[in-house]
Amino acid sequence: MKLADTLQFASGSLRGSPTRTLLMMLAMSIGVAAVVVLTALGEGARRYVIDQFSSLGTNLVIVLPGRTETAGVGPGLMSGQTPRDITLDDAQALLRSRAIKRIAPLTVGSATISRGALNREVVVAGSSSDMLGIRHMSIAVGSFLPPGDLHDSASVCVLGNAIKRELFGNEQAVGQSVRLGDRRFRVIGVLASQGESMGMRTDDLVIIPVATAHQLFNTTSLFRVLIEAKNRDAIEAAVSEAEKIMVQRHSGERDVTVITQDAILQTFDRILTALTMAVGGIAAISLAVAGVLIMNVMLIAVAQRIREIGLLKALGAPARQIRHLFFAEAVLLSGVGSVAGLALGYMGSFIIGKVYPMLPVSPPWWAVLAATLTALGTGVLFSVWPARRAARLDPVAALAGK
Repeated sequence: MKLADTLQFASGSLRGSPTRTLLMMLAMSIGVAAVVVLTALGEGARRYVIDQFSSLGTNLVIVLPGRTETAGVGPGLMSGQTPRDITLDDAQALLRSRAIKRIAPLTVGSATISRGALNREVVVAGSSSDMLGIRHMSIAVGSFLPPGDLHDSASVCVLGNAIKRELFGNEQAVGQSVRLGDRRFRVIGVLASQGESMGMRTDDLVIIPVATAHQLFNTTSLFRVLIEAKNRDAIEAAVSEAEKIMVQRHSGERDVTVITQDAILQTFDRILTALTMAVGGIAAISLAVAGVLIMNVMLIAVAQRIREIGLLKALGAPARQIRHLFFAEAVLLSGVGSVAGLALGYMGSFIIGKVYPMLPVSPPWWAVLAATLTALGTGVLFSVWPARRAARLDPVAALAGK
């Protein structure tokens, strides 16, 4: 029997039992769709994190107070002592490194911003003029913080887009005055709408000079220092030299943590890739369940088609040909079920992408390929027993329906 004849015979057998065929295809398609949707969610989460870190800046190095140990806690927490603060002088000293292009010290707090009868609580970031370039922000109207000595304070501020709309509506904000806490500030610029980046909405942010923020919050410490290396090749040198400078300034104590954007990104990438593969593997279990269903239904089919099998063997069909017929049915079931599952999976991914547009939901190619091959392999594997059982039937006994 030729391949075309085998496939035609197998498809005719499947059409002869539409309910049974539909149930087996449905089980296989649900398994494939589950793999596609879950891996699409995992891949979407991975891409979202990568995009968020990419928006932080290029060639970024971050200096944080406190030393992060293997256990994930700093020595200050273990001893009950507070880590030494990072000051503006510490931040300026980092510019001695030839690998560092520019820095942006950062102090973060909250305050009430008001204009007339309008007021609300906002996040206030104290930084320098270089923050605009390091964080890849852009100005919609006006200008950013003026360049100059980090210790110089000025009562000027840059408003996030949402804050501007709430306080000024369609009016011009640049040149107007607002009150932050107990101080009056002149608005010199409005940030372009940028959305959310790593949990911080720049549209709801107010940026002021770092020295002014220290006065406003009555502190001298920095939340962190953002560093931009001169180029990608200089990142390692920037990290090493930043650590050395901070150790020198802190009396030989290693009480700061210097991390790179790439290191954080690689960690998240490994975690989310492993998570994606894990949920894909869990979903693939449903394909094994579908395979068991195919095996059970095909065993029942063997019992129902004893006379048909006996006739084929009486006409001279060898055992190998009988097995091929059952394998062909399994391949057709798995193939059509896989295609239907892929269609359902892509449709589900599309719907999730519409509901959560910030999540770049897209099934990875390896998951689609793995789901399809697993479905085909599972269908053939679980058809081996029914096929061997059918091939071993005695033709005389089978024709007699025994």
